[in-house]
Parts: sequence; C-alpha cells; structure tokens
Amino acid sequence: MRKFETDVQKLKYDILVQVIKAYDQNKLDFIYTDIPKIVSPGPAPTMRCCIFKERAIVQERIKLIMGGNNQKSHVIQMIDIACDECPVGGIFVTPSCRGCLSHPCRDVCPKQAITIVERKSVIDKSRCIECGLCVKACPYHAIINQVRPCVESCGVEAITMTNLRKASIDDEKCITCGNCVYHCPFGACVDRSFIIDALKLLQQKENKVYAIVAPSIVGQFDYVEVEQLITGIKQLGFTRVVEVAVGADSILQAEADEWLKKGVLTSSCCPSFKFFVKKHFPELVKYVSQSDSPMVATGKLIKAIEPKAKVIFIGPCTSKKTEFQLPHARPYIDCVISFEELQALFDAREIHLHNIEPTKLDDASFYGRIFAKSGGILAGVQHLVSKTSDKKFVGVAMNGIKECKAWMSNLKNNQLVQNFFEGMVCRGGCLNGPLGLRHNGQTLVDIDKFGERAKRYDPNISVKEFQNSIKK
Repeated sequence: MRKFETDVQKLKYDILVQVIKAYDQNKLDFIYTDIPKIVSPGPAPTMRCCIFKERAIVQERIKLIMGGNNQKSHVIQMIDIACDECPVGGIFVTPSCRGCLSHPCRDVCPKQAITIVERKSVIDKSRCIECGLCVKACPYHAIINQVRPCVESCGVEAITMTNLRKASIDDEKCITCGNCVYHCPFGACVDRSFIIDALKLLQQKENKVYAIVAPSIVGQFDYVEVEQLITGIKQLGFTRVVEVAVGADSILQAEADEWLKKGVLTSSCCPSFKFFVKKHFPELVKYVSQSDSPMVATGKLIKAIEPKAKVIFIGPCTSKKTEFQLPHARPYIDCVISFEELQALFDAREIHLHNIEPTKLDDASFYGRIFAKSGGILAGVQHLVSKTSDKKFVGVAMNGIKECKAWMSNLKNNQLVQNFFEGMVCRGGCLNGPLGLRHNGQTLVDIDKFGERAKRYDPNISVKEFQNSIKK
C-alpha cells in the first residue's frame, strides 16, 4: 500500500516515525546519532552522492521536526545542504534545434540576441532579456526556459538563488503557501514541525485535548473510511474529534453579513491568501473579510464552553502553522500538525486503522464541508445572501495563486463587476494542500460525496447543535 505520492514525503515520514518512537521511549538524547543510521543504513548511498551527506540531511530534518532553527521563526525553511544546486540556465537552445530556414526565433527577438551559427540558433546571454518570445516562436520547441522547480512553484517570487547557487527564501515576500515544499524534488524546502508540542499536550492529563480536523481530511487517507480515521485519532489520546467545517459554518453568516454591509469583499479562510493581499496588495486589505479562519473559529467555539481545553488543528496546510502563532489565533489554537505527521503518528504507535470500529462524525453542514474545495466558500455565502437579500451577488472563485494575482490586480484597477472574491492559494483548494497525502482529482469527488452526506444544509443550525453537544 503506497501512502505517499513522492519519495520526499516518504523520507519525511520515515524520520517522523523514528522521532515519535524516540519521544515515546524517552530517548530524544540519541536522535541525532541513531536516526540517521536507521534511515540511511549504508554502506552505499541511496539518495545522495555519499552516505555521509544523506545522514547530514537527515540530521537537519530532525532539527526541523524538533522545532527548527531558533534563529529563524519562519515556518518554511531551507536545508542548504539538501539543495542540489539545480541548473539555472534561463533561456537556451537545446540540441533539438533543426536549423530551419525561417528562423522565427531570431526574427521575434526584440534585442537581436539570437544569431545563426552553422545553421543553428545561438543566444547571446549579454543581450537576452529572457522575455520568452523565442520559446513560443520555435516550431520544434527546441528553445526552453529552464527554471528551478522551487522558483517556478512560487507564485510571489519569494525564492532566489544565492551566490553559492543555493535557493533562498525572502520572508518578506513569502506567504507560507508551501508550494515549494511539495514541488522541490530534493526536499530542500521544508516546513517546521510542531509534533513534539502536540505529543506533550497529549501527554498531559489535566485538560481535555480536542483534535479539529480540516474538511480536506476526507479522501486523504483513502485506504480507510473517514469514520475509522476518527477512531484512530481518538486512540492517540484526543478527547474528541471535531470537524473544522463547523467553524466554517460559523463564519459563513458573518461573511454574508459583512458583504451585505460593504458591497465588495474577499474571503478570509485561507491564511496564505490573507498574507498575499497584505504583502503584495496592501491597498486591498480593506476588502478582506474580518471573519476568523475556520480553524480559529472552531477553536473559539470549543474554548467558549471549555476554556481550559487544548485544541490541535490537523490539516494539509503550511500557512496554518504560521497562523496559529499569530496573536489573533494563539488563545484558541494550541498546536498544528499535518496529515503527513498524523500518518506518522498512527504508524509509530502501531494503530492499525483497518481493524478498528468507526466513530460517527456529524458536526457540520453541507456548506461547511465543501469549504475544502475551490468554490465552496462562494457557494455558502451566496446561499445565505440569497435567503435574506435581493442585492446582486456576483462572485468569483480565485483558484490558485496565479488567479488570485490576476483578479486582485483587476480589483486594484477597479475593472470588475464581481463583488465577492473567494481566495484559495492552493490550486483546487485546501484538498490540494502541500502537506496532504494525495493531490489528484479523486479528492474532489470524495469531498463532494462527504458534503452530500451531511444531515444539515443550514450552517447556523449546525453551529447551534455543535455548541449544545459540547455543553453536554
């Protein structure tokens, strides 16, 4: 059974499992010497040039699992030694050049940077401005623009190269979306872990510990039913498992009311989208909804009734690891772990999900559950607006960072008739979050099916019933 899509995910998982086991056995003092030899036993290397580099990278990954570099608070960090100095060739001519007669690449170049030498195209790098026109013009696709995967995946141009050809993240531009974490083929871009904090919370006995699970959990662990997954989470030591979708329900009415008041609004559920607007379109911050994210809203619902409870969010999102540390979220969310880390927890503690009984999960409405996909928030807000107002609602689901950038640019220039903007930085929505186990079309099908299984369509009713269930 393949639980992960890439070997980078598998490496992260293997190290996590060993760290969790070491924690449970009170052997954390030995993790930096013992775990590298378990993960990379040698003598021959399997991932890098030598066994010593492999083990050094494992040690750096252990540091990030243990909380990261104290000098760097940013959630997304680079492991310099893991960066394989991918070539940065820019635009160049490949051997596929056929030496054609028309030479459209030369003719389209605005800087006369292309000449023909022995019938082949040659680019003068001192003149080339990398506009890409020659790439589009070549009928044989013999001219390419070679970009590092991490750079290409970053929609806000936060990754550049150092003079040592290592990738570097500009924290002032980064929106912690995690695209680089998922797309770096060498696993050099890594998210900090808070798994040790979670283990400590689960170990304490004086307070209840709630697991709040993102709606996108459905379909991630495709080898078991979601109800078995909930039982497994409880066996880890959680008092109760709650759908973050009920928090989504609680903010739907708030966003609908805010749109009615302001007339133009963007959603607030994706922290990376909010970071994006704040850092790259600060003049549009006034349009961002003041509502909490579903994660924070769920924590508020719980702590309003159980003030001493501890709340751990479980999801596919790197930006939630940033958000929960911010002042507005810290009182309500005590820790964040990923689906990848949840899988490691199950296996480290030998919880076999196939063999356990299901636990009912029925907190949220249909609209709260479909928050996990692009267009879900839009559908919920529109549904509530239509019940109370005849005001014309013209919404758009901005699917991925490129669409967010395009629509926000148009909003900045007042070129739109749309008046509600749902912002999802991950393409497809949270169901494709970087720390998920699966990123394919089936997850969308699973989300829709789970939404249809909800017993309620009214978000306000689900919130009231959830609050009553906590009081019992």
